[in-house]
Amino acid sequence: MALVVICGQPCSGKSKAALCLAEALKESESKHQVRIIDEACFHLDRNQSYANMPSEKNLRGVLRSEVDRSLSKDSIIILDSLNNIKGYRYELWCLARAAGIRYCVVYCDVEENNCRKWNEGRREKGEANYDDSIFEDLARRFEKPDRRNRWDSPLFELLPHREGTEKSSPAIIDAVSYLTKKVDSKTRDVKILQPTIATQTTRFSDANSLYELDKATQEVTNAIVEAQSDALGGPLNGVSIGKDLPVINISRSVGLPELRRMRRTFIKLTGQTSLSGPPPPSDADSAKRMFVDYLNRELGTS
Repeated sequence: MALVVICGQPCSGKSKAALCLAEALKESESKHQVRIIDEACFHLDRNQSYANMPSEKNLRGVLRSEVDRSLSKDSIIILDSLNNIKGYRYELWCLARAAGIRYCVVYCDVEENNCRKWNEGRREKGEANYDDSIFEDLARRFEKPDRRNRWDSPLFELLPHREGTEKSSPAIIDAVSYLTKKVDSKTRDVKILQPTIATQTTRFSDANSLYELDKATQEVTNAIVEAQSDALGGPLNGVSIGKDLPVINISRSVGLPELRRMRRTFIKLTGQTSLSGPPPPSDADSAKRMFVDYLNRELGTS
C-alpha cells in the first residue's frame, strides 16, 4: 500500500520518528499492517555495517531486498535507515513504482553538530552509537533530500532538535494523512505510483517468475498434446485449459518438437523489454492467457 523512507544524518532521531509514525498509523482508521524494517531486523551492527564500502553496499542490498519482498497492497512499510544516498533512494522509489503503491520520504532535519552531540551522549550512556571516524564519514557523504526530485517527493520534514518528535508532530500528522487518505478519480494531492513496462519486466525476470512462466507454458503444451491424442490428430477447437482463460483453437495437428520450439520462442519474446509492447505476464494465469493467444494467432483457424 505504501513505502515510507526515513532519511537523515546519523543520530538524527530517525528511529524515534519511525516508531512515532508507526504508532500514529496504527491508531488511525487505516486497517493496513504497518512494519518497520531496519538494521536491527537482521542483527546488524552499525559500525561493522558502515566500516567500509563493501559492507555498506551489502547492508543496503539486504535492506532493499527485504523491502522488495515486503511491499504489498495491504501493508505500509517503513524503512528506518540512513538512506543517505540519493541514488539509493531512487532505487527504493523504483521498487514502490513497480509495486504500484504510494511513496514518501520523512526527513529528520538536524544540524550535524547536534547529531554529533547526540552520538556522544549515546556513547556515554552505553547505548548504540557510531565510532567517530564512521560518524564523520557518513555525515560528510550525506545527500540531503530535495522535494524537487521525484524520489524525494512528497517530503515530510521533522525538526527533532527544535521541536522534538511525537505522534502529534505536524510532519507525522501530514504523513499519516497522505498515507491513509482514500483515493478516487478526483484526488489530486495523493500520488499512487504506476508501474512501467520496464519495471514490470524487471520484476518478472526474477528466478521465481521465470519458473512460473516456464511451468504455465508447459501446462498449456501438455494440454495440447493430450487433446490432440484424444482428437486423433484432428484440429482442436474450443479446448479449455481453465476457468476465465481463452480456449485453444488450432487448425492442424502440431507435433511436440514444433510446440517446444514455439514455447521457447514465446518465453524469449516475453522476457524481452519493449517500450511499445504489452507488459509481460505477472502470474500463471496471465502467462497461460498470453501463450494461448500466441498459439491461436500462429496456428489458429482463420
